Amino acid sequence: MDMKWYIAAFCLLCFSFARAGTAQEGTLRIVSQTVATDEFLIALAEPSQIAALSHLARDPNFCAVAREAAAIPQLKLNSGAEGILKHRPNLVLFADYSQPELVAQTKRSGVEILVLDRYHSLDDTWHTMRLLAKRLGGKSEKRAEDIIVSCKQRLVTMEKRLHSLKPVRVFSPSTYEIIPGDKTNFQDFCDHARAENLAKTRGRVSGHVAVPGERILSWPVEKLVLLGAMENIWDQPSETDIEKALRPFQLLAPYRYMDAVKGKRAVLLNAWQGSCVTHHRVACYEYLARQLHPEAFRDVPPMPEATRPPKARKGAFFPLSLEERTALKNTPCAPPSNNSSKPPLSS
Repeated sequence: MDMKWYIAAFCLLCFSFARAGTAQEGTLRIVSQTVATDEFLIALAEPSQIAALSHLARDPNFCAVAREAAAIPQLKLNSGAEGILKHRPNLVLFADYSQPELVAQTKRSGVEILVLDRYHSLDDTWHTMRLLAKRLGGKSEKRAEDIIVSCKQRLVTMEKRLHSLKPVRVFSPSTYEIIPGDKTNFQDFCDHARAENLAKTRGRVSGHVAVPGERILSWPVEKLVLLGAMENIWDQPSETDIEKALRPFQLLAPYRYMDAVKGKRAVLLNAWQGSCVTHHRVACYEYLARQLHPEAFRDVPPMPEATRPPKARKGAFFPLSLEERTALKNTPCAPPSNNSSKPPLSS
């Protein structure tokens, strides 16, 4: 018999098993494949609707809701379509940076997919929340609107505290030898936390680019913004936290010649905050603003313990955002050597 017939029969059999294994009609069983969709799903869905979260959902270095995710099944690292379908979903959430092959394979199985592709700004966040909530149905739409209203109120309150203050001039170095300028997550944080991103204003940088060499030494940096694992999440970082986060830059040229590095003038974001693209970014704005402008928040107590994500593991790898991964992959020039013992030439 023709080999093509056997292949067609095998594909049909696989499709039938996949369809038979999905949830019953009228009930939602959702698998989330990314951290962003994890955070949206936990905020909006009924617990009974969540079949599985991404493999990073329980990792506090990446996910804002790692505590809530601890009791929910998760995908294994590098799960393919089979790993997703074994949870018997009838809806799978992807983002536009998910592997295209994985998205296509899952779609071919007959399972509905939803690809989220707007996450660069707060307006994108509100759009994505409403889109997902509408698909989830039930009380999800009200949950989404409640979250949006609450976030907007917090932003108004923060703006009232900050509007008369001078922006703090900041710079965000990276051991990956790329820096964030305009149109990045970091710029979004600066826009809301009353900060001037010098990579944008002095360096004319857009997106993530290679470090522009010794030029950065002439930038009037008042504070460095670093990623780190704090001992006490949401409280002011301790001197020990700052020293640990600064240590790589004290050895790496050209950063080690910066006055801000020498003077240990730095603030810290928790590891997951650097790549946050969901409604939890509002907490990131607040956290950064509290450190840059402590005088505006003296009467405000620390965030309640119940609202704090679990702290990152000590010595953990601090994640690159999607933007940073893409920029690093596309950076045409080699990073500067960190072995040079000579001081830099003047700019």
